[in-house]
Amino acid sequence: MKRVPSVVFSVAVAAIILSFGVSRLQAQSPTPSPSPTAEAQTPTPTPSPTASSTPEAQEPTPTPTPSPTAEAQTPSPTASPTPQAQGQTPTPTPSPKEPAEEERNPFAPEPAPPLAPGMTGSDANDPRAKLAPGMYDAGEAAMGMKHLSLVKKPDAFQLGSADPDDPKVQKTLSQLGMGANSKMPKPMQLVLAQLAFANSDFAFQGNHLFQGNFYGVNIFDISSPANTKLLTTLVCPGGQGDVSVYKNLLFMSVEMPNGRLDCGAQGFPPEPPPPAGEEKKPRLPSAQKDRFRGVRIFDISDIKNPKQVAAVQTCRGSHTHTLVVDPKDKNNVYIYVSGTSFVRQPEELAGCSGEKPDKDPNTALFRIEVIKVPVAAPQDAKVVSSPRVFVDARTGAMNGLNNGGTHGKKGAEKPADTNQCHDITVYSAIGLAAGACSGNGILLDIKDPVNPKRVDAVNDPNYSYWHSASFSNDGSKLLFTDEWGGGLGARCRPNDPNKWGADAIFALKDDKLTFKNYYKLPAAQGDTENCVAHNGSLIPVPGRDIEVQAWYQGGVSIVDFTDTEHPFEIAYFDRGPIDPKMLVLGGDWSAYWYNGYIYGSEIARGLDVFELTPTKFLTQNEINAAKTVKVAELNVQNQQMIKWPSNLVVAKAFVDQLSRSQALPADKITALEKAIHSAETSHMSKDTMSKLKSMAPSLSKDAGSAKDQADATRLKALAAILEHPAA
Repeated sequence: MKRVPSVVFSVAVAAIILSFGVSRLQAQSPTPSPSPTAEAQTPTPTPSPTASSTPEAQEPTPTPTPSPTAEAQTPSPTASPTPQAQGQTPTPTPSPKEPAEEERNPFAPEPAPPLAPGMTGSDANDPRAKLAPGMYDAGEAAMGMKHLSLVKKPDAFQLGSADPDDPKVQKTLSQLGMGANSKMPKPMQLVLAQLAFANSDFAFQGNHLFQGNFYGVNIFDISSPANTKLLTTLVCPGGQGDVSVYKNLLFMSVEMPNGRLDCGAQGFPPEPPPPAGEEKKPRLPSAQKDRFRGVRIFDISDIKNPKQVAAVQTCRGSHTHTLVVDPKDKNNVYIYVSGTSFVRQPEELAGCSGEKPDKDPNTALFRIEVIKVPVAAPQDAKVVSSPRVFVDARTGAMNGLNNGGTHGKKGAEKPADTNQCHDITVYSAIGLAAGACSGNGILLDIKDPVNPKRVDAVNDPNYSYWHSASFSNDGSKLLFTDEWGGGLGARCRPNDPNKWGADAIFALKDDKLTFKNYYKLPAAQGDTENCVAHNGSLIPVPGRDIEVQAWYQGGVSIVDFTDTEHPFEIAYFDRGPIDPKMLVLGGDWSAYWYNGYIYGSEIARGLDVFELTPTKFLTQNEINAAKTVKVAELNVQNQQMIKWPSNLVVAKAFVDQLSRSQALPADKITALEKAIHSAETSHMSKDTMSKLKSMAPSLSKDAGSAKDQADATRLKALAAILEHPAA
């Protein structure tokens, strides 16, 4: 995204955009650290109940936000630059012939400059590259995915106007603390007002889907995925609304300064104008006793009437959070809080400090927070530790990691300290967590969940902002994403390097990470389509490592990274741009597999539901095998180990894979297919079961001479099923 014109406008952009990703504002301009905040956290007692109702009872109300400073965000060590020479959206230099800075529209499309030497870009001939634009009538392209439905956002979460002169737009901008609207380009006014109602992340439990939004949470009934129905609309502004669920508890991240303890939509009084001569100086919003920034906790025993039971304050708020379940502790759950925004003043939350480590050893920077939540008494939730996960083990310095230098305006930039994590994925089954932490990817030992310890860290000069991570099911691989440009920029154009804004895939062995390759959405997107790597989850196809992933307006892409050095796309879904003339924030924030279906959180439109279809890359047997895996809850950042039943549906998936890779001769594949079919049609008769069992030793022997580890693993797994098939 281009630099937002005028400090006045940057103030408002910072207030809203900071919740879309810590590097949102940094994609426009570097941001100095604001006033101090600090180490000590003060948990907040249970506030007043939140506004909650069924959707029919809600009226659309704009999200108010106080008027924070233009620099209302602590800088990311890997702030997303905007170089012309290296494939990013250029920042225009004012000249007498250009419009005044206040009049330029930062959302207007701008073609990508030439690729940097040695770089390649995305495919402009892909069918996704030229789709027709539109909000609900955009052109669509799909391969290996069937779009079952789009459930539009409820009225309460809609701005309700596409006219920047509409009083609704102006009222929203006013409540967001944005002055001097007459100087702001009309398209920009509309876009910024719409941001207050953007959809964010997902959580799942039973037949319920929880969709976060900057304005609150929507809860859906997905008992019939193709006929998904909205159950509850919970209005509770504060951005960015990331959600997790555990039993009867729902957790929600709050980071923006318009969040209130009581979930009120009125925000806070407008900030007074700055003194003369201080218009460009960074200022924090005035301290407010009713402001809330941190993690909210709701009791969802009554799914149609959630009740807030706790609100745990943190100095930087909660951009994202991760639910952590300790296998040894059944009475508590833990929340890892990733705060990426500005540090609030101590007058608002005691003990907060945003100073550098050499000035204040209790700075709220360079750490995460751990909240302990007693399951039976969630009102007693509190911060119990603030791990310094970036510390230098040799010197003890808390700013012990940096990005090592990354791509920038004029080439490689100097290293900058990493002082925050954007997202953390925990995998308790193997005792590890992966932190995507602005300038670094880090690996944490979480066997003691209150005191995670870093065991490895990596950086990459092609990475701008480490955003999220996924483990392979066996824990031998790790896929990180790079949110170059913060989600507000077009980063998938033909001239945008395919090593930037991509996935980076690492091998993981003995707590050490080794880089293998990149994967980026292969289809070129247009100048008005915000596109970059974003949130995804594993699809439980046995014998393969497959990730479904959102790419904002790049749509949904499914990648096979079983071979870490040769990842490739196996399915996709995409729409044309929302607007052909300016970049409007939209597209899929998250795309997750849950109990047989894929759900996409469409930022501007609503909720997408998809189903996989067979192709040459994925057979129906493999899809059926994936559908055998059922979970009671899914919080993607709390990764669960996938276990498949030992049945013939799964066996057929392995046979298809061994046929595709030619790991077995054709006659042996045919014999296996016939034997499995006979067992199924005979309802697992004794004779057919005996035949299957007789084939197992040969498969185990073949595993010893398999050409690669993936086929060896498949052969062993197939042999185990044939030896003891479940009914």
